[in-house]
Amino acid sequence: MRSITLHLKILIAVLVTLGIAITAYQIFVLGIPVTEDETDDLWNIDAKVEFVANTKDPVKIQMFVPPLSHDYVSLNESFISNNYGVSVNRVDGNRKVTWSARRATGNQTLYYRLVLTKRYSGDKPKIKGSVFRDSIAIEGAEKIAAEALLEPIRQHSADIETFVTEAIKRVNNLSDDNVKLLLAGDTSTSNKARIIELLLSIAHVPVEKLHTIRLTTDQPQTPELWLRSFNGKDWLYFNPDNGEQGLPTDRLTWWIGDENLVSVEGGKKATVNFTLNNSEMNAIRLAKLTDANTDDHFLGYSLYGLPLQTQQTFMIMVMIPIGVLVILILRNLIGLETLGTFTPVLIALAFRETQLGFGIVLFTIITALGLSLRSYLEHLKLQMLPRLSVVLTFVVVLIAAISLFSHKLGLERGLSVALFPMVILTMTIERLSITWEERGSGHAMKVAIGTLFAASLAHLIMSVPELTYFVFTFPAVLLILVGFMLAMGRYRGYRLTELMRFKAFLKDEPK
Repeated sequence: MRSITLHLKILIAVLVTLGIAITAYQIFVLGIPVTEDETDDLWNIDAKVEFVANTKDPVKIQMFVPPLSHDYVSLNESFISNNYGVSVNRVDGNRKVTWSARRATGNQTLYYRLVLTKRYSGDKPKIKGSVFRDSIAIEGAEKIAAEALLEPIRQHSADIETFVTEAIKRVNNLSDDNVKLLLAGDTSTSNKARIIELLLSIAHVPVEKLHTIRLTTDQPQTPELWLRSFNGKDWLYFNPDNGEQGLPTDRLTWWIGDENLVSVEGGKKATVNFTLNNSEMNAIRLAKLTDANTDDHFLGYSLYGLPLQTQQTFMIMVMIPIGVLVILILRNLIGLETLGTFTPVLIALAFRETQLGFGIVLFTIITALGLSLRSYLEHLKLQMLPRLSVVLTFVVVLIAAISLFSHKLGLERGLSVALFPMVILTMTIERLSITWEERGSGHAMKVAIGTLFAASLAHLIMSVPELTYFVFTFPAVLLILVGFMLAMGRYRGYRLTELMRFKAFLKDEPK
């Protein structure tokens, strides 16, 4: 007995742990939304390219576009132009679009439009970088100034992270004579980044220039320069103006390197203006779109990977264990008497179409008339099989009659009575009649009312949209339910209704 108890405890623990672990992985790692009403941001970005084309010259204009290989996923990307050829190429980890035309005259306008969202999958690609670079050659006073700056940087740093931070701090000290010499009066962010790169190259520390766009709608957008360095394990991001570490979550990497955002051949005065707007979309719908536009397919092995019609069926099926759990609690803990365990659940499923109130009325009418027929057949001394056959046929005829009568009266709700399982109704009538004969009409009515109450409660719980979504999206919670059911299988204690049942045994002690 002890071995059985230990085995059961281990089994329950394994099922509950596995259910919690899988559900937690879906929520916290894959990022699947917990509620159906949850929404996520959807960003629409327009890059408007304007330039003046040279007369009689072929035009070729190139612009960097986001690589979208890390935190964001492209849902739609379009290149809008008038009589321009368009091609997209990958160069050194960047993506570059090329518009070309044989002839163009005057002012020209091109558009690049991008719709993107945050990447859902927790398994983001690992991009490695170089951990060594050759020094940039400098001579004369610039070399002396750079070495003078490097000396305190080496003394006050312990690794790549602190080395880069200290270098940025020194270069931004505009009162230092060595910094003044190297900057040569140009204190722009790009020039400071150039000097930082120079100092780091002398120490053989590689660094890359990262150009980002801030995902916000309340201010004009221009590419923002950041620096990044690879420490052997992860990329470290730095703000060249203040040494701030860590790329903010609202930054979108547009391109990497020293090149300009846009270049034009056969034209001049090229400018790029960014316009951003933000909208919201249902999170699970957005997750499906993300799944369709990436190779992650993190929803591919969930129930969302099934055809839509099959999904609707499974949304009903996964709620059946919830209904069974409700009946189990009502029977084993409360002590409610019903006609079995599955009969109330099947009736509850029928209530999904008939609605609760109308379904109870239909069930009561059909059952009452069926009991009357069963009582009449009992007097004919028929065997069980022929008797059940007659009752089943009567139930079919009665359902058809009620449906036809409801249709004539314009009560289309009555047509849903056909959804009641005929076999279940027949067996319900049969079992109620047997209970009536064996234990009396009072007990039979008690069981019938208990069955209807259990079916109604199960229907109400099974129809909660939030619960349906959660169980369908995270079916591993059913393992937790199985663990709870197994635990209840060894319950031998009192039921709540037995407190009333055994009340007669309690006697007041004499004072």
